[in-house]
Amino acid sequence: MEIRQLQYFVAVAEELHFSRAADRLHIGQPAVSQQVRRLERELGVELFDRSGRTVRLTPVGRALLDDARAVLGSVHAFIAKAGRLAAREEGIFRLGISSALGQRLDYFLDALSEKKSGILFEFRTAGAQVRLDEVRAGRLDAAFVRGIGAAPGLRLLPLWCDPLVAVLPAAHPLARRSTLDLRDLADVPLRIMGRSQNQVLFDSVTSACRRAGFEPVIGPQFNGLQEMLAGIGAGAPGWTLMYPSAIGAASSRRISVKSLAGSPVIIRMSLAVRAEEGLARLSLLESVCDQVCRMVASENAAILDSLR
Repeated sequence: MEIRQLQYFVAVAEELHFSRAADRLHIGQPAVSQQVRRLERELGVELFDRSGRTVRLTPVGRALLDDARAVLGSVHAFIAKAGRLAAREEGIFRLGISSALGQRLDYFLDALSEKKSGILFEFRTAGAQVRLDEVRAGRLDAAFVRGIGAAPGLRLLPLWCDPLVAVLPAAHPLARRSTLDLRDLADVPLRIMGRSQNQVLFDSVTSACRRAGFEPVIGPQFNGLQEMLAGIGAGAPGWTLMYPSAIGAASSRRISVKSLAGSPVIIRMSLAVRAEEGLARLSLLESVCDQVCRMVASENAAILDSLR
C-alpha cells in the first residue's frame, strides 16, 4: 500500500466523484480509478459502491475513512517536523508577513539577529488565515497577524499596538482643531477599504464609531491608500483612519492628519507561534517581541506628539 493510494481514497470519498477528485489532485482521472482499485485489491475490500449513477462509500469505506485521514495527518506532521528540524539546523527562521510593515519588520529582524547571530530569514506573504494555518502546520516558524485576539493551537505574542490617526481635507473646518473626537466625524463620509479587502481595519473602525454613538456613512470605495488620500485632498467629502507609520504617505498640503482623543481605535499586531513551541525559543521570541514593542511605543508616542 502506498501513501498516494490513501490520498486518492480520501479525495474520492470527500468529492464522491472520481473526476472531481482527479481535478483536486491535479492528475488524470484514470490514474485515480486505477490506484483506488489497486488499494481495494490489496485490502481485500470494496471502498466504493459504483453500481449506481453516483459514487457512494460502502460501509467499509465509511469505517476506514477517518483512519485514512489520521494516517495522512501523521504523514503531514512527520514531514512538517522534519522541515522544522532541517530549518533549525540550517539557522533559517521562516516568517509569515503582511504588507506595509515597513520599518517595523526591520525592528523585529534586527532584534532577533542580535539575540541569535547568524540566523537567516525566509518570508511568506499571504492572507492572515493562510499565515496562521502555515504556522500550525509547521511550515512557518512564526507569523505577523493584526487584530486577532486568539487562534486555536497557537500562542500570540504581543508585538505592538497602533493608535490610528484621522485624515481629512485640510480645508475642512475640523482640520483647524489640534485634536479630534471621533464623534466630530459622524456627519462626514468614511473612506475605507471594504470589509472583504481588510476585515480587521473595517471592523475596528466601524465598531469604534458605533461605540462613539454613531453609524458611519461609508463613502465611495477606492483602490489604494494613495488614491484615497488624493481624493480627500482634492476636496471630496470624506475622512479616513490610518496607521501612524503611514503618515509619511500623507505628505500633501491638501490633507490634514489629526490624532483622536482617547485613541478610540487601536489595532494590535501579534506574533503567532505554535502553542507547543519549545521553552528556549519561546523565551527568545518573547524577549524580541518585548524589545520591538518598546521601540514602536516610543515611535508612536513621538508621532502623536508631533500632531498636537
